[in-house]
Amino acid sequence: MPGAFGPPADLPLVRWLALLGGVLVQLVVGGVYSWSLFGRALQSQGAMGLTAVQASIPFEVAIGMIFVGASIGGRLQDRSSPRLVAMVGSAVYAAGLILSSFARDAGDLWLLVLGYGLIGGFGLGMAYIVPVALLQKWFPDRRALVTGIAVGGFGFGATLTSPVAEALIARAPAAPASSFLWIGVGYLVLGVLGSAMMSTPPAQEAAEATPSNDLDVRQALRTPHWFLLTGILAVAVAAGISLVSMMAVAAVDVGGIDAASVATVVGVLALFNGAGRIAWASAAQRVGQLPVLAAILLLEGVALIALPHATGWTFLALAAVVYLCYGGAFGTLPSTAGAFFGMRHAGAIYGLMLVGWSLAGVLGPLAASSMVGEAGNYALAFSVMGALAVAGVALPLATRRLPLPTVRSVKVREMVEAS
Repeated sequence: MPGAFGPPADLPLVRWLALLGGVLVQLVVGGVYSWSLFGRALQSQGAMGLTAVQASIPFEVAIGMIFVGASIGGRLQDRSSPRLVAMVGSAVYAAGLILSSFARDAGDLWLLVLGYGLIGGFGLGMAYIVPVALLQKWFPDRRALVTGIAVGGFGFGATLTSPVAEALIARAPAAPASSFLWIGVGYLVLGVLGSAMMSTPPAQEAAEATPSNDLDVRQALRTPHWFLLTGILAVAVAAGISLVSMMAVAAVDVGGIDAASVATVVGVLALFNGAGRIAWASAAQRVGQLPVLAAILLLEGVALIALPHATGWTFLALAAVVYLCYGGAFGTLPSTAGAFFGMRHAGAIYGLMLVGWSLAGVLGPLAASSMVGEAGNYALAFSVMGALAVAGVALPLATRRLPLPTVRSVKVREMVEAS
């Protein structure tokens, strides 16, 4: 009887090790979503005394650098060893955090921006893209589900990091950045271990020698599909990260949650982020990716619009919906790109699509925080970002009306444009 990923006889142990290693790497780099805890601690007058804007800069730079690392890592892993690319990415990510641990006062903000932001964000992107592309090649009959499971690890990363970070910060409240030393060392060990489990499927060599209809990067960029899918990612991220980036503060200011419980709230909501990546990917495997993406954007938008008018458990329930949908976009889009463009250049093509994540990850929190302002106008911020997500439903609907792109159709278009 076929298993969840196809016939058991066709699943060598190395395939399962690749999946386990991919999840472990994603758990490590997913710790970036615990930043709100560090941001809150860094604003303490007894610590670095940063402003809210200053405390957001390292996180925003890290998210902005993901695209750079993913686009380079995606091309490298398509051409060389996914294991080596993941190891280098994990090591660079960990090194960035360790460098950040030496920041002690407001004058050391540049260390956080350089270490956590530029270096850490680049390594994060490089490590992130490897399992997203590689595992689809190991499980071609369950691409949506397996990528959902892999990036589900990214969503769960903050759940594991949050209690550790809170304990380390409590030990040295005057130097919260020092916590990055031990977290970075832990990430290095786990990231290298997970990377060592990943390898290229043996069949991939034969597939690369056989002509196929897979589009290369240049051809994918010539289609409207690539821009529409990137737009879906950008809208889903901008809406969701407007809450994720300020969750620790919004939970207190809007939801009326006790400040002492914020770390627990952030950790629990990260579970929904991870669960959404698996649950929505599983749904996409059954009913198709584009209808699922439309549902994700609609639910995310409605929940955000209602969020500033809720408190207590209602606030947390709506926030959980936003986290589920935010994670769901990441769980569903990699296999969507694979379905449209093929798997031969999956790492490079999806790596470039992550420009939507980086742009929205920087602009979304900036726009939301500016709308909140000193007056604490969360209603304006979340309503605008929610309306953006609802309007974004038009993108998957438009994509669904287009025929699948092929190498032939791209070449025909190029000939027409050249004539």
